[in-house]
Formats: sequence, C-alpha cells, structure tokens
Amino acid sequence: MDDLFEGGKKLPLAEDFYTIQGEGYHTGKAAYFIRLGGCDIGCSWCDAKFTWNRHLHPLVNADEIIARALSFPAMSVVVTGGEPLSYPLGYLCRNLKDNGVKTYVETSGAYPVTGEWDWICLSPKKQSPPQPGIFKTADELKVIVSDSTDLDWAEENARKVNKYCRLYLQPEWSRYEKIVSGVIEYVKKNPEWNISLQAHKFMRIP
Repeated sequence: MDDLFEGGKKLPLAEDFYTIQGEGYHTGKAAYFIRLGGCDIGCSWCDAKFTWNRHLHPLVNADEIIARALSFPAMSVVVTGGEPLSYPLGYLCRNLKDNGVKTYVETSGAYPVTGEWDWICLSPKKQSPPQPGIFKTADELKVIVSDSTDLDWAEENARKVNKYCRLYLQPEWSRYEKIVSGVIEYVKKNPEWNISLQAHKFMRIP
C-alpha cells in the first residue's frame, strides 16, 4: 500500500480547512484540519461517513496540503479522518515539523502509529480495539458515550493508558439531550474524567 501512496507523499484527502478545535483538551484553539478519506471502523453514529470510502477521495500531493497549512497563522495541524493511521504519515509530519508546525492526530488506535506527533488523541472503538502500543503514548483518551455500556468501555481503556493521559467522555451528538445528564453525574462521581462537548457544533463551524 505504501507504493500507492508513495510512502505518504500522496494521501486521500477528504477535506482540509482552518477552524477552531471543538473537542477534548485543545477545545477553543485555532488549528488547520486535514481530514483523510478511508475508514473501516464503521461507527454507526459517525458524523463523517462521507469519508469511509477511500476511493471517493482523490490522492493529493502531501506537499500541496502542507503548503496550505503553512499559509495560516496557527502553526498547528490536526490530522483526522476517517482513520488517519490507515496511511503512512511520516512524510507529512516530518515536513510539517521542519516548518515549526505542531502536529496532532485523532485516531481510534486500530492501526500502528506512523509519524511524529506532539499530541495523540486516542478515541477507541469497541468493534476495532486499539493496538496495545498506543496506550503508553496517548496524550488524551476520548471515549464517545452513546449509552451506559460505553462508560464500562471507557474505564477499560483508562486502565491501560499512561498516568499523564487526560481522560474525556464525550456525549454522542445525535443523543446529546438524552445522555448528557448521565455523563455529567458520572463525572461528578468520577472526577478523574472530564467532559468533552463538540463545541464546534454549538458554534456552527466546521
């Protein structure tokens, strides 16, 4: 597969845009988002299902993506998807970091980590659990909560991450009104957890 992507010099780009981060530890910070196409995890509540089929998204030269990211003042890039670690990301990260850009990735952890990251947000999924190695390097654990069983899943993963990893529970957007009160009560009883809200959706920005 590396041959198809020329070692990461070409990547299936779903979209890229400059915005404000809306989830987790870095909520409220400006960043350039690179959303890669292709995901085989298949979350029923996914709000980016248009990314799932990699073949619908053109292979774009990574240098072009990097040049666009460098044209914005934040000098922070979030790589997301889809599942971004489906692809070799060493070339993208190396060239971003050579230009002084901080690199962030949002991943399910189902694939081995490639690239050099200033921040790894691990969002594990039951149907395709994380690779064991990512737990020690994750800076943030963000578990999407759509029902009470997801709290058990969150705790299972929290036992595996390093002691410095920040812990977040995020109400699933389509069920927000039904479950947010339960998440609030859980965090009040278990204050090692924080709540992540999809602030960008409240702000109506990308």
